[in-house]
Amino acid sequence: MGLRLNGKVQQSHRMVVFVVIFILMTLLFLYGSNNSSSEAYIPIHVAVNRFLINTDLKKWAGKEGYMPLHRNKSMKLHCHKCALVTSSSHVLGSGAGEEIDHTECVIRMNDAPTSGYEVDVGTRTTLRVVAHSSVFRVVRRPSDFLNSTDKNSVMIFWGPPNKIGKEAKGPLYRLIQRVSATYSNMSFYTINQTKMHRFDTLFHRETGRDRQKSHSWLSTGWFTMVIAIETCDSIKVYGMVPPSHCGKKHVSKKMPYHYYKPRGPDECLTYLQSESGRRGNYHRFITEKQVFGRWAKLYNITFTHPSW
Repeated sequence: MGLRLNGKVQQSHRMVVFVVIFILMTLLFLYGSNNSSSEAYIPIHVAVNRFLINTDLKKWAGKEGYMPLHRNKSMKLHCHKCALVTSSSHVLGSGAGEEIDHTECVIRMNDAPTSGYEVDVGTRTTLRVVAHSSVFRVVRRPSDFLNSTDKNSVMIFWGPPNKIGKEAKGPLYRLIQRVSATYSNMSFYTINQTKMHRFDTLFHRETGRDRQKSHSWLSTGWFTMVIAIETCDSIKVYGMVPPSHCGKKHVSKKMPYHYYKPRGPDECLTYLQSESGRRGNYHRFITEKQVFGRWAKLYNITFTHPSW
């Protein structure tokens, strides 16, 4: 009887040891998975505050990275005062249209329209920055986006070189090239591969995060803000919320991500999901806004509707 009980005790002991080893192995496996070559994204307050390497964007790369699509005109746009109008629904109800139109240069993004929203966003466009994913939406509505009344109006396209690069000569590049030849009242440029890499490097320097390893896509807002700093002596940004906005408990009202898509996704929900997403590639909107807040002190940038 004693031997039988002793055997059962030993068997139970072995079972406990087996379970403990299994748990430890599982934890080690999960730890190894989370620390593989694909970096987990550090929360914004850590990522931004630990790595502060300021880059002088006025001397950063100049304008040699903008490749003309017609007539080989170099990018020479310079403005003393700029209005950077975001696509956020926070511009609705601002009544800022007249103020925006009286600014020397007006900057817009992608396919954000003015028609029907003039009271809040104005009518003029001096510079429009367009992602490769928005090219078709822009060119199929020439009356809205390509018949600019601003003298020396500029459109800059950004995207992977294999989509819009001159060397690729793919359908997207050829489309942009045809459009640039048709609308001679405007100047069209793409961002070359070298400068695209500089945008990635800048993100790394300013946030401490490698864009590719952290599964991040730079937003059109990132490109537009950098181009605006290169182009403008002072910038007034309309409709951009501060980085802490979506973490506030009082934010309950749904605000569409785009002012011209009232049934589109909620802005804060989009920001928060994008900031924490790890599977796939995401825009890090909140991280970018943290950087913009630092740049505001260096490059004469102010924010309105809402004010920071």
